[in-house]
Amino acid sequence: METASSLNERLGLSFSNFSLLITALTHRSYANEHQNGSEDNERLEFLGDAVVDLIVGEWAYRNFPELPEGDLTKVRAKLVRNENLAKFSQQIDLGRALRLGQGEKATGGRHRESVLGSTFEALLGAIYLDKDFEAVKKFVLPFIEPARDTILEEISDPKSQLQEQVQALKIGPFLYRVINTSGPDHAKVYEVEVEINGKVMGRGSGSSKANAEREAARDALKKI
Repeated sequence: METASSLNERLGLSFSNFSLLITALTHRSYANEHQNGSEDNERLEFLGDAVVDLIVGEWAYRNFPELPEGDLTKVRAKLVRNENLAKFSQQIDLGRALRLGQGEKATGGRHRESVLGSTFEALLGAIYLDKDFEAVKKFVLPFIEPARDTILEEISDPKSQLQEQVQALKIGPFLYRVINTSGPDHAKVYEVEVEINGKVMGRGSGSSKANAEREAARDALKKI
């Protein structure tokens, strides 16, 4: 367990209005158990969500000048999804400072992805109110920058794109299947098909199974 004061010092946050930091760290379960005027962090989470969307949107716009609007939207969505925000919380050990109700503590709330992601957004909202937009950017961009190459690879990978399309359209499970191999051991050629909801939607070939799967995914994307 870590106090808000210790967290403030450890992260160099220098809050002027310390009550904002306290609120950012207060889970609804704690506020419900302590009817003494304790406010939970959900309103700050709402604000932080809007702020981080703008920061990441601007960052994506400046860092990926070659990407169209649709891909920029994907970049932002990938970076601000709760899974990533929870990882950012873990990097600064934010869970130790959370104010949780007894039940939430007992069921692992300090390590729960949904709680950590929401608290990170609440912290950003608190920093914004205590300081300004630039202070939030300075705090959050070091978490975002290392993901640049990974995100670019993900959005340009046809397998990732196909998976997103299948999930978005809810058109059933899909799988890749090697249907043929040819050539000598040192120069094999793999032929792969991708099946979606029991129907073959794409075929591709390549010098490795991974390459063949990418070509099959690219073929399938043309038909969805």
